[in-house]
Amino acid sequence: MTHATFRRSASAGLALLAAACCAGFGATAAAQAPQVARTFEDAAAGAPPPGFSSALTGGGGPVRWVVLEDPSSPAGPKVLAEVSKDRTSDRFPLTILDGFEARDVAVSVRFKPVSGTVDQAAGLVVRLRDPRNYYVARANALEGNVRLYRVVDGRRTQFAGVDVRVPRERWQTLGLRVEGERFEVSLDGRMLFSATDRTFAAAGRVGLWTKADSLTHFDAFEAEGLR
Repeated sequence: MTHATFRRSASAGLALLAAACCAGFGATAAAQAPQVARTFEDAAAGAPPPGFSSALTGGGGPVRWVVLEDPSSPAGPKVLAEVSKDRTSDRFPLTILDGFEARDVAVSVRFKPVSGTVDQAAGLVVRLRDPRNYYVARANALEGNVRLYRVVDGRRTQFAGVDVRVPRERWQTLGLRVEGERFEVSLDGRMLFSATDRTFAAAGRVGLWTKADSLTHFDAFEAEGLR
């Protein structure tokens, strides 16, 4: 083999190796779990949030999720809220993130309870099949607790929770992490409790949740697929 032939063979081999490495990197990148972070700074005040779909569990009138101005938000002056103030007690408005689905997932949101006579609630939804079947972790400023529910055929059943102060008119962060049948719920970065449940084992959608006439401001919603 001449030196020129060797150089050509070596160059070809290096090119093939580089191509294989790039292909492998691309496959790894494509296999990475989805991750989404949403604020509402680019949305028009008074308009529905782009990239979300509204839904309702239970009774009452239509839901109305809109972007509002709130200069107190640490993530920026535009926030999301459900503003219909319908006092039907078994009414649970949802706004569901478009284009995201995961089985094992970590979600979090900043929230500020503002008002509500029936309830003052903020919730995170995971593994949503449809508006009548999902898990929700919710914080309640009126009751002073954080609870974890399964919703099956529209019926809500608590399977874990803890009493804890949830102040009105203050920004806090609610977190929910689910891997397999294990759930962990946190408030302001401190894990409050864990629990297990096998009702919904498949991947599902994620979103936000309130109850009845709750006026709760939401911002900095994040969702990360874990597998």
